[in-house]
Amino acid sequence: MVDLQELIWGFSILYLVLHLFQGLKRVLSCMALTLNSPPPTSSNISSLPSNLSWVGRFFVESYGGGHLVSSDDHGEEGHDGPKSLARVMSLQADHQSPNQDQINQRRLHHQKIQNGVGRTEETLVMGEKECNDIDDHNYNYNYLQEKSVEGSVGGGGGDCESTKGGTKLRKRPSRLVVPEYLAGQEFCEKGRARKLENPEFEVEGRDFFLAAKKGRRETMEDGYGVLLDIMGDPKQAFFVVIDGHGGRAATDYVAKYLGNNIVKGLELDTKDEDHKLEEAIRGGYLVTDKEFLSQGVSSGACAASVFLKDGDLHVANVGDCRVVLSRQGVAEALTNDHRLSREDERLRIENSGGFVHCRNGVWRVQGSLAVSRAIGDQHLKDWIISEPEIKSLRLTSDCEFLIVASDGLWDKVPDQEAVDVVIREKSVLKACKMLVEMSSSRGNLDDITVMVINLQNFVATSTFQ
Repeated sequence: MVDLQELIWGFSILYLVLHLFQGLKRVLSCMALTLNSPPPTSSNISSLPSNLSWVGRFFVESYGGGHLVSSDDHGEEGHDGPKSLARVMSLQADHQSPNQDQINQRRLHHQKIQNGVGRTEETLVMGEKECNDIDDHNYNYNYLQEKSVEGSVGGGGGDCESTKGGTKLRKRPSRLVVPEYLAGQEFCEKGRARKLENPEFEVEGRDFFLAAKKGRRETMEDGYGVLLDIMGDPKQAFFVVIDGHGGRAATDYVAKYLGNNIVKGLELDTKDEDHKLEEAIRGGYLVTDKEFLSQGVSSGACAASVFLKDGDLHVANVGDCRVVLSRQGVAEALTNDHRLSREDERLRIENSGGFVHCRNGVWRVQGSLAVSRAIGDQHLKDWIISEPEIKSLRLTSDCEFLIVASDGLWDKVPDQEAVDVVIREKSVLKACKMLVEMSSSRGNLDDITVMVINLQNFVATSTFQ
């Protein structure tokens, strides 16, 4: 009998402990939710009924979900907390759609879609549409007497907070629509549309032909310049192809002033005829560089020029534009690219206090510029010089034409292949365009400019056999 009583007491104590433990658990969970809930404001506190218990207030503030029912809404006096809470839940049920189970099933279906279940394109579109419909229904259900102020529009959905009642509403943001790209237009920073510059152009002039194509950059940075009938002599001419970097400023300046500066130096030079033109060319490059730097513009340009005078050919270059001569169908490069793969150029920069760095297989000055000589480039002027390398030769009857081009051609098309294309085509202009397309089709993304100069009209008469 004693053992039975002790067993009954033991069960009683265990039941009491479990009951207390459950009560403590409820109290702790209420405290945790209260800490996580948004702090009460004067507006939402004032909107709660005065006779609503703290438990009812806690559930209403923590779980929100709808319009708060008070005596002002239904013309009745409020009751104690549990009854008021029951009334809230009851009215919420009344406001919900009669097909609430279907809505809940759609929500579950959409959740499965987000977790990767049935992830086909059609299912995703239908699931998103259904979820939007459900959210629209809940938004309409959670009506307020005052319009909600629009919340944040960022990622994760916009929150809408009402100006009264302290009720928070979350509405799914509408799908982002990306405008279709228009190839003929681009938009500047202010949003106004402007037409792209002509991505391709061609020129057919006297004794020269040219074709050019813009690369991936926003601005075409290649350019060219031509001077004919210098000093009234039809056998004197100047041609230059320019490859700019950091914008078009240096390109435009070189195209406008380099030839004129060379001609001015030729007029003023009093030295003997053998060195006169060479010094004028060198001085023209240096003066053009100095005057451009005085503009205070951060830009630079490579250039390869040809000066024809009295049956002689004078070629000069800074950077990696190149001049190739066709002599009886055989290609002969008349210029050397000023790149850091040349040991003499690399040593010159290092001896002047600069450093060269190889990035993605390309050597660069100060880790920036891939050429060692250019006009402009103020920020690298301690190492990037503008003094050209000059080569002169006498034109003979076997000198057929010159190809002067930017590195956009030479990086993809070998010298001899380029000469073969010009010889094969009957139209020189068509040959220029073919060379441009050939480089582009081989993956070149840089600007491409190709100029072909017919030399036959500049060969001295005495040199013909």
